[in-house]
Amino acid sequence: MQSKAQTVEQYLAELPEDRRAAIEAVRKVILKNLDKGFEECIGYGMIGYVVPKSKYPPGYHCDPTKPLPFANLASQKGHMALYLMTLYTSEDGSFRKWFMEAWAKSGSKLDAGKSCIRFKKVEELPLGVIGEAIKRVKATEYIRHFEAIVAKADAEKAAAKAAKKAAAKSATKVPAKPAAKRAAKPTATNGKKR
Repeated sequence: MQSKAQTVEQYLAELPEDRRAAIEAVRKVILKNLDKGFEECIGYGMIGYVVPKSKYPPGYHCDPTKPLPFANLASQKGHMALYLMTLYTSEDGSFRKWFMEAWAKSGSKLDAGKSCIRFKKVEELPLGVIGEAIKRVKATEYIRHFEAIVAKADAEKAAAKAAKKAAAKSATKVPAKPAAKRAAKPTATNGKKR
C-alpha cells in the first residue's frame, strides 16, 4: 500500500504501533550502516535510500527526474518489506550468493523475491546480515555498477533492434528464380523455326 506521506516522519506516524516499531528497528540498522553517498527520502510511497540527484544528476534511467534507488523499506498490506536493489542487480551474482549464505547461517527463514525481503515481525530478520548488506555497498561503486548494467541492456537492445531490422530487410528481398525455371523459359531463338 503506497503512502501519500511527504516525509519519513509522516510515513512512520501513519503506521500502526507494532509495524512502526518494526520499520523503525530496520531503519535504524540501515541508517547506521548506510554509506554517506546515499540519502534517505520518500519515494514510490515508501521510505527510500537513494543516490541523490546532486551526486548523480542522470538519476534513475526509468525516470530521470527521480534519484537512483538503492533500497526501500515499506509497510505493505499483508507484510512489511525491505527492497535491496543489489540482490536483483548483482551482475555476477556474488552479492546475492553472499547474502543468501549469510541469511541461511543466521537460522532465520527467508521470504524473498528478486529484490524484496518480506517479513511480518522484526524478530524474523537477522538484522546483522541486513546491516552488513547495506554496509558492503558504497554509493560510488553502486553508480558504476548501475551504469554497467544499463550500458549492457542498451547494447543488447541495440543488437536485437539491428537483428530485427536485418531480418525484415532480408524478408522483403525477392528471391532469385531457381536455375531450372530459368532454363525452361523460352528465349528469342528457342522454339522458333529456322
